[in-house]
Amino acid sequence: MDATLRARWEQLRGRVDDACRAAGRSPEDVDVLPVSKTFGPEVIREAIALGLHRFGENKVQEIKDKALALGGQEADPSIDWVMIGHLQTNKAGVVARLAAEVQSLDRPKLAVALDRHLRAENRVIDVLVQVKTSDEPSKYGLDPDQLLPFLDELAGYPTMRVRGLMTLAINTDDPDTVRGCFRRLRELRDTAAEQGHDLPRLSMGMSGDFALAIAEGATEVRIGTALFGSRTYPDSYYWPERT
Repeated sequence: MDATLRARWEQLRGRVDDACRAAGRSPEDVDVLPVSKTFGPEVIREAIALGLHRFGENKVQEIKDKALALGGQEADPSIDWVMIGHLQTNKAGVVARLAAEVQSLDRPKLAVALDRHLRAENRVIDVLVQVKTSDEPSKYGLDPDQLLPFLDELAGYPTMRVRGLMTLAINTDDPDTVRGCFRRLRELRDTAAEQGHDLPRLSMGMSGDFALAIAEGATEVRIGTALFGSRTYPDSYYWPERT
């Protein structure tokens, strides 16, 4: 067992719990999704030994490679791979076969592709709709004005259980601006709920801003660096080309 990884996990969970209490919320209300992008199978094995089983990945190829390394020809059913990066429609087949969840569903064309492949695999998975709550060109996500029509459309796809919303906050040192992105997602969820859409989950917040996300209602924070350490490559290296 990697004592450093264990210590980081315990410290991280303690920080998340403290942020929950500071926001007047129960720590049991907020999950941590370990983001294992760029880290190899040996690191994931250490995390599994700590009791973790859900891992967020940005690239389809990484899910494919790690699933093969950890489970052989068949994916290990004890590991839930969560796609959190921008998903190209031509990679939907691999995700439909291997992923337990997609948090970056952001357009009708992708929904059609996922549904087709999920039907072929005879699978049903959880999905979150990614909404763009900032004006950064580098950020992906559905336009907020399109959320309600998209949710209505997704009701026609039984292969996908729509569980909630996801967003990426703007990259700035201004906490009020960052918090505004998270507040916007919560408000969109509340508006959708008034229209009959049950969206209990809000995936928002990462290593540098999760306390702000928790204060605005996050039910899950996506943490990589604070748990696994610094990455070899910058995040920009792992964003695919726009399609």
